[in-house]
Amino acid sequence: MLLIPTIDLKGGKCVHTGGVNTHGKATPTDDPPSIARRWVEAGARRLHVTDLDSMISGKPVHAGVIHALVAACPGVPVQVSGGLRGDTTVDSYFAAGVSFVVLGMKATSTPHFVNNLCLEYPGHVIVALDGRAGKAVAEGWSKFSNHDVIEVAEHFQREGAAAILYNEMDTNGKPDGVDAQVALALAQAITIPVIVSGVRSLGDLKKLCLAGGGSLGGVVLKDGLYDGVLDFAKAQQLTDSLVNQA
Repeated sequence: MLLIPTIDLKGGKCVHTGGVNTHGKATPTDDPPSIARRWVEAGARRLHVTDLDSMISGKPVHAGVIHALVAACPGVPVQVSGGLRGDTTVDSYFAAGVSFVVLGMKATSTPHFVNNLCLEYPGHVIVALDGRAGKAVAEGWSKFSNHDVIEVAEHFQREGAAAILYNEMDTNGKPDGVDAQVALALAQAITIPVIVSGVRSLGDLKKLCLAGGGSLGGVVLKDGLYDGVLDFAKAQQLTDSLVNQA
């Protein structure tokens, strides 16, 4: 099971660096490739990059930064999310060496968009699925809202998705940790890998692994890494140990 560090981009900088200023807030860095290399040196076998500005604009705001980041980490797969709503943007990322693109639910509102990309780039398209208590959450688009998470995931599996990135949401529509029961049921119901987000500590990770986390394809990490609660190298070592014992 892969542990995948997240790098969030905003205003040309990496939003989270692990450092804080005198006001206790994270200090951004204008050298995102250095953050990428930091995680690779710690043992990361894949990276997740989110273009936060592109999520709003729908355009590849940080394309140049992402290209530089990929070049800085040769041989390490990079998956990119945020504002991927057109073929041209996706084409440019794959041309730059990005291994996977992550399509959000808003992107899937365009008829056949997911299926067409999956046909053109088989094995390289991940669909992000937000859920709450086993039901899909699709803000701004009702086709899949309140449908069973497994049912929606099966749909995108048929469309050709290489994996599902599952995010558990709270009642206010914000990420809310990992619902191990839903995530593991999802992993058992479909044949493509399921990647989850929301793990914030070694305790969270251990519980997930002991509950059957070995059936998951990976875990995207963010908050715990950047606030000093989660040591990446130790987390990957623990995960490998627990999964191998299962």
